Amino acid sequence: MADTQSSKGQRRREQVMNVLKRQGRITVQEVVERFNVSEATARRDLELMEKSEPVIRTIGGAMYDGMNTVRELPFAEKEGLSFLEKERIAAAAAALIEEGDVVGLSGGTTNYYLAKLLKTRRGITVVTNTVNVAMELAGSDIQVVVTGGMMRHNSFELCGPLGEGMIGQLNLGKMFLGVDGVSSTGGITTYSEQEAHIAKAMIRRSQATYAMFDNTKIGKTSLFSIAPLSELQGFITDRPLPQQLAAAAESFGIQVFLAREEQHSDEAGFGSI
Repeated sequence: MADTQSSKGQRRREQVMNVLKRQGRITVQEVVERFNVSEATARRDLELMEKSEPVIRTIGGAMYDGMNTVRELPFAEKEGLSFLEKERIAAAAAALIEEGDVVGLSGGTTNYYLAKLLKTRRGITVVTNTVNVAMELAGSDIQVVVTGGMMRHNSFELCGPLGEGMIGQLNLGKMFLGVDGVSSTGGITTYSEQEAHIAKAMIRRSQATYAMFDNTKIGKTSLFSIAPLSELQGFITDRPLPQQLAAAAESFGIQVFLAREEQHSDEAGFGSI
């Protein structure tokens, strides 16, 4: 019986994929009506397809991403990529955080490493929309505020109107934002529409926003825009910026913090350029 249901679900998802290829996008309601399934089943189908097919989940549906060879990776896979660089970037970010700060942490592996470094600190409040960051800080002396929302399984980020509404009532000092791409023309971008919305909400409530990225993200523009460079106060990265991006950062008054290659994550040092 279970095999029959699985086979039926797979055939349905193949049909959904065919619709996506033809029209480029589909809504949850369309899946419900076309295939006579519940809304919960439609959402589950789209989530499963996002993990294995060229599909991007959007608010209320999904988009076909067959033209883009770059896929969003699950957190466990991202954690193993450029981890030394990300640890150094996290250390540079930690050096900017002082006792008494109210800090915002988005999702991403670099912020997860940053949370690990903050565990031994005191007198800090962390506001995060990311479940694994909150769990990493559990049991520490840091006050943790977790926003609400629906969790994205690829990133553990909580997204949606519930979280955005809560963030709208908070005042953040320093916001540390993981991004999927940064460029002089596209600003900072991400693969997920939901994560872009929640990041925008956190930026609006922050006094200073620092984009954190390793060199593989430079010059890349992901599908969804988070913010133009004009809304940022700092870059934290692992290598000197290429000339065009460096010039753009200077023109917008963005301070660039360069994590030193010899720096270990427990030393939390950085250089400013």
